[in-house]
Amino acid sequence: MEIREPNADEAERIRALVDSSMTTSFRLSPEQIDGITDDQFADDAIAAKIDDEDTLLYVVETGDGIEGTAIAGFVEGRLADEWGEVNWLFVDPEHRGRGIGTALYETASDALRERGAAHVCVTVLEANTEGHGFVDRFGLEHDGDRRIEVAEESLVKYVYADADVDSDGDLPTESRTSESDREADAAGEAFPNTETTDGQLTVTDGGETVYVARDEAESGTAASFFVTYEDADHADQYGFYCSNCGSLDVSMGDMERLECAECGNAHAERSEQSYDDSYL
Repeated sequence: MEIREPNADEAERIRALVDSSMTTSFRLSPEQIDGITDDQFADDAIAAKIDDEDTLLYVVETGDGIEGTAIAGFVEGRLADEWGEVNWLFVDPEHRGRGIGTALYETASDALRERGAAHVCVTVLEANTEGHGFVDRFGLEHDGDRRIEVAEESLVKYVYADADVDSDGDLPTESRTSESDREADAAGEAFPNTETTDGQLTVTDGGETVYVARDEAESGTAASFFVTYEDADHADQYGFYCSNCGSLDVSMGDMERLECAECGNAHAERSEQSYDDSYL
């Protein structure tokens, strides 16, 4: 296999790879997958990333495709201050188990460090059922979550970094959040039906004050869910809050699937047992 930088005219091949990989390994609807591929991997998006000096892209090309060669893997990384971030990594399902994912991760990490990154982190969509186990194999530890907006979808990314690195809250995904977004979020504008009580986000349910844990998010098809508590110390869990409509009428099914009865926003918990070494 050959690891190389892609050309702009290969966007369609990359998009097909991403679609196949996400369909196999991500707990997302077909509409969500289409939205992400159209937003992040369209022809103009790939061309813009190739032209961006702070972004690096690599593909793995194998010689066993139907027409002679096939793009079997793709990775995207980005420099942000002293941090390098591996933010997308995909391996075609038919080519897994051959070391492609490992080769792409190591190539991207080395390239980011060669370009000046002092530390490298990896971000993985929470809905990526196999990606979390893949990252664990490199000794990286969960160092925070971040809600992102992709194709008008609110999704959660897990951030992984080296265990011996103290990020001190200054991960690149957080530092790129705009000041206006942080101010709007702090004001509760992204959380309908809430108010601020003694510095904490709260919502009233039948006259009872419920506390929303803004740092305990679960992804949803329309917007994130947040764990709620009966007390300000977050000791006794109350349930979940849907940030799409502001409802507390959120149920959890047998498969740990969250669903809002008011708006239909839903989330399926990722399985820790779903990882099978297929990326390595």
